[in-house]
Amino acid sequence: MTSTNREYDELLTEHFRYTPLSLIDDIINAVNTIIYRAIEAVEIGLLNLPPQQLGFPKAAPPSTGIPNGKATQTQNLQQDEIENGCHQLETLLVDSADKTFDKFEIYTLRNILTVEEGLAPWMRLSHYEGLPLPLPETAATPESTLALRRKVQETRKLNHALRTQHHRNAQLISHLTALLSPPSSSTTSKPTALPTKCDRPNLSFLTAHSSSSSNATRPLQTRAQFTISQLPILRQHLEALRPKLQTLPNAIGNVDWDSKREERRAYLESRVRKVVGSGSGGEEERIAAMRGDAGRVGLEEVRAVEEVARGMGQEL
Repeated sequence: MTSTNREYDELLTEHFRYTPLSLIDDIINAVNTIIYRAIEAVEIGLLNLPPQQLGFPKAAPPSTGIPNGKATQTQNLQQDEIENGCHQLETLLVDSADKTFDKFEIYTLRNILTVEEGLAPWMRLSHYEGLPLPLPETAATPESTLALRRKVQETRKLNHALRTQHHRNAQLISHLTALLSPPSSSTTSKPTALPTKCDRPNLSFLTAHSSSSSNATRPLQTRAQFTISQLPILRQHLEALRPKLQTLPNAIGNVDWDSKREERRAYLESRVRKVVGSGSGGEEERIAAMRGDAGRVGLEEVRAVEEVARGMGQEL
């Protein structure tokens, strides 16, 4: 099929909404169906006729209840002859119809379902009325339409996902609001039973405030803002401490742990002697010393105690 014939076929298909060959095939199939039905009706009619009308001898009726074998043979012969004749008739009719429809198809495609040569570019179908031809460059193409359709589908999927996430966030917000809200007086006045799995903790103390300042009205927000403002400084300290972490294992290996243990032992012995006494003084002097030093603890002593506790934890 040449390009010109293909162009004509596309034009006729767009106009009729079906291909020309499909129309011819439907006509041929309809006629063949009528032929098959006619042959089937002829066969049924011949089988219902008596044998003598078709030229077969009439079988004598049996004198007894036993069926006559000659009559059965005549009936089988009649059926075979009718089926063979109907099959031959069907073959002749179908062959004749095929030859006739071949001529019909050629004539129809050449003279009826066709477009004159050179006329196709000047034809405008009814559904093209009002369209500017040729189409501008900004007109929609099948590719652009398909791309827009895919974008719409993806947008719908995203919209569904956002709606689902919005619903989950709303449930989470309502749950947190219930946790941060203070308990009502009706619930506090009733006697509380044993806690169950459904009981929720009350976190209203996070938003509670005792001062009347402007920042006290929103304590949780103020603390969060202060924490966020300290993050850059913490990052700077972290960047400064990272190089020192590489040298830390070597520094730990060079520590003289024996001297540290001796210092802790000497410190503990001095504190014990200071509190208990060396045994030379009286009981009253030791009590006075304990009372005098009970409320005065220096910063160096606190640091020393922390260092001792840290060292004992490492030994354990």
